[in-house]
Amino acid sequence: MNAVPGASAERERISRVTATPSDIQAAADVLRAGGLVAFPTETVYGLGADAENPAAVTRTFTVKGRPPSHPLIVHIAGLEHLDAWVADVPETARVLAERFWPGPLTLVLRRSPRVPLEATGGMDTVAVRVPDHPVALELLKAFGGGVTAPSANRFGSVSPTTAEHVRSELGDAVDFVLDGGPCHVGVESTIVDTTGEVPSVLRPGGVTREQLEEALGRPLAVDSSSRIRVPGQHPSHYAPRATVVLVEPGDVIAEAQRAQEEGHQVGVFLPPQFADAPVKAHAVAVVPGSDAEYARELYGFLRELDQRGCDLIIASLPAEEGLGLAIANRLRRAAGPRSGR
Repeated sequence: MNAVPGASAERERISRVTATPSDIQAAADVLRAGGLVAFPTETVYGLGADAENPAAVTRTFTVKGRPPSHPLIVHIAGLEHLDAWVADVPETARVLAERFWPGPLTLVLRRSPRVPLEATGGMDTVAVRVPDHPVALELLKAFGGGVTAPSANRFGSVSPTTAEHVRSELGDAVDFVLDGGPCHVGVESTIVDTTGEVPSVLRPGGVTREQLEEALGRPLAVDSSSRIRVPGQHPSHYAPRATVVLVEPGDVIAEAQRAQEEGHQVGVFLPPQFADAPVKAHAVAVVPGSDAEYARELYGFLRELDQRGCDLIIASLPAEEGLGLAIANRLRRAAGPRSGR
């Protein structure tokens, strides 16, 4: 068994790497000039462009290989800037923004004319959030405007949670990379549609459904089939090069052994209750017992198994409550239409 170290080891190694004020100012200048800046948020690294510059926004789609119909999230420096980017702010949206911003929550609202259609995939709604990362917030303040920022990786592949992930995948296609260390949430923001009478979760993420329901005092549905397009809805998303296969937790070890005997280079996401069990596989990532830690480690595990040459990854879904719902969503998207053997 070849164990995969957790991302915490990498986090410790580069935890002191932080963009300087001069770096942030230089990055803001790049944005003003129409360039692309990769920067850290609490969720993943984003590929930033001036949200009011259609040419810069369009270049984001080109660099990522992202279909132009997939809308982007506009990042702003604080709740006080929201009214400048949307047509109106329903009470539900204001309650959630006041409770969770800065933080991993994206609100879908009706766009204002300030937002170009290139940023919204041609829709009359816009997704907005305030990131909870000091480097991101300082960049937004220095720039003085909104920044569109999908994850800084090729479309459909594993999201980056370190600056090195960005550099290794996008290279010179990015004009400036701000290094703020590893992301501390590790999965993307929760997206909530607040344009209708009843709000709904369009993508589970770093703010849990339970937290949203507590803030609003009402239950929320998870609506993956909404007419509103949002990031992460593609049938195959957050995917490594290796094929991801989802099985029941108790079947992970047997499925891994079977696949290894069939000639696969197998990577395993080993459930924590089986952490001490022998596993016949090329590489093994022991899943943390905490969903918060699992979310931080998830994309790092997927990238590490790819780098170790695995062509098949066997995993199981966590309980779909709290952050487990977001983790399960990412694993299902990584597996694509084929979720089991």
